[in-house]
Amino acid sequence: MDPRIHRHTLGDLLRRTAARLPDKLGILCGEVQWSYSHFDKLCNRLAASLHAGGLGVGDRIGVLARNSHSFAALRFAVARLGAVLVPINFMLAPPEIAFILDHAQVTVLCVDSEFSNPGREAVALGNSVRELLWMPDEFSSPPVSGLHNIEDLWDAPGEPPELSFDARDMAQIIYTSGTESRPKGAVLTHEAVIWQYVCCLVDAQVEQTDRILHAMPLYHCAQLDVFLGPGVYVGATNVITSRPVADRLLQLLRQQRINSFFSPPTVWIALLRSVDFDSAGLAELGKGYYGASIMPVEIVTELQRRLPLLRLWNLYGQTEMAPVATVLKPEDHSRKPGSAGRPGLNVETRIVDEQGVQVPVGVTGEIVHRSPQIITGYYSDPARTAQAFEGGWFHSGDLGVFDDEGFLTVVDRKKDMIKSGGENISSREVEEAIYQLAGVHEVAVIGVTHPRWIEAIVAVVIPVEQGALEESAVIEHCRARLARFKVPKRVLFASVLPKSPSGKILKRSLRERYAELKW
Repeated sequence: MDPRIHRHTLGDLLRRTAARLPDKLGILCGEVQWSYSHFDKLCNRLAASLHAGGLGVGDRIGVLARNSHSFAALRFAVARLGAVLVPINFMLAPPEIAFILDHAQVTVLCVDSEFSNPGREAVALGNSVRELLWMPDEFSSPPVSGLHNIEDLWDAPGEPPELSFDARDMAQIIYTSGTESRPKGAVLTHEAVIWQYVCCLVDAQVEQTDRILHAMPLYHCAQLDVFLGPGVYVGATNVITSRPVADRLLQLLRQQRINSFFSPPTVWIALLRSVDFDSAGLAELGKGYYGASIMPVEIVTELQRRLPLLRLWNLYGQTEMAPVATVLKPEDHSRKPGSAGRPGLNVETRIVDEQGVQVPVGVTGEIVHRSPQIITGYYSDPARTAQAFEGGWFHSGDLGVFDDEGFLTVVDRKKDMIKSGGENISSREVEEAIYQLAGVHEVAVIGVTHPRWIEAIVAVVIPVEQGALEESAVIEHCRARLARFKVPKRVLFASVLPKSPSGKILKRSLRERYAELKW
């Protein structure tokens, strides 16, 4: 039997939506407006041109760019080709980008005007990239000289060939920070991502009638796979912007009659603090989503008071879950404040002890999952893959507790991960950078509650000689070696770090000590 009869990949998904809703507005970005029919045809031509340039099933295509219509087109054209998308955090420094390009074996790197120079710098450091492609952005920036123009590729006539791949093949590698100094490449297949889409349609109620504003970076799986992908799946209208600042967001929410919007708590807080919030006219905004970090209960209360028709969802998960694991629905927000909700439609979740044994209700342990959404593993990293799947469950690294109604509360992170402004930061990576500075005897990096960033990076440093180091010197040292969002907001000096009898630094004690730090 012809395997195409049963195939359902990300590329097939767009084609089926275009067949159902050819004239529906699918993509709006700046001055660009694409119907689903046009979007589908354009992705076909782009896939054909990429194939003519030597790309095919399994080839890695990186993207280093802000949100745009071209990012959306690249996502589905790459899927239609059977190639693998590698979205890259544009806030990374060139050496960090170069590591991802090399580790994932990226062949073609797509950049917009803003990130063409960091892209070139990263490629120059040595990796498998043989070509850079320029992508148009939201603001119609002129093409970058010396780079091939992706618009020429999608304007060229052609149809992609019928290539042999299916939903069990790799669709994307998304790099996620961990406790180790190097990020891990989370490998997700087409079927894993689409199973997660189904969870979003059911549990987060993504619908055809939605007008979704996509403002958070598409390099992150939250915006890419919880909202853009499911939005295309059902045939919603997808409004894309690259600048998630309060004034711009309020303008788009009003002008485009947005009824569905996702952001981490930091952006919701910025909207609430805008002088234009109450006059913005957000009567049509009926669905609000948050995730990436814990939303303060008082902010949820304020949102519900100032937007009484807004229904809120808390989406908890991680990249390895594609990414939604649990959902707190609108009807449960008032009676379960601070909860991460119940497991999603296709997710089975347990709380286990250090031996992997399920613990009773009310007892804290590690959060583990089983689901068709989960990664197949970490790319080219069998040791960390085996560790993550020990005992036949995926180990999240987060600590949580279930109540007697099956609602999950995330208590702490087993891994020393900091989530600042919606970004994951490995404390160990920051520590290793600080250890490179002469005069540092010992350092512990923690996340401390912050009014804007939710968590801010704080480095507690034990100097070799008391008084020999200054905070500014440590911060400047980090700025030269790390992406801006990984640089500590504060550096504190101490004479000793709290430790367990086995010598392990007690970071929870440090977080408690500095919980009331003044900003």
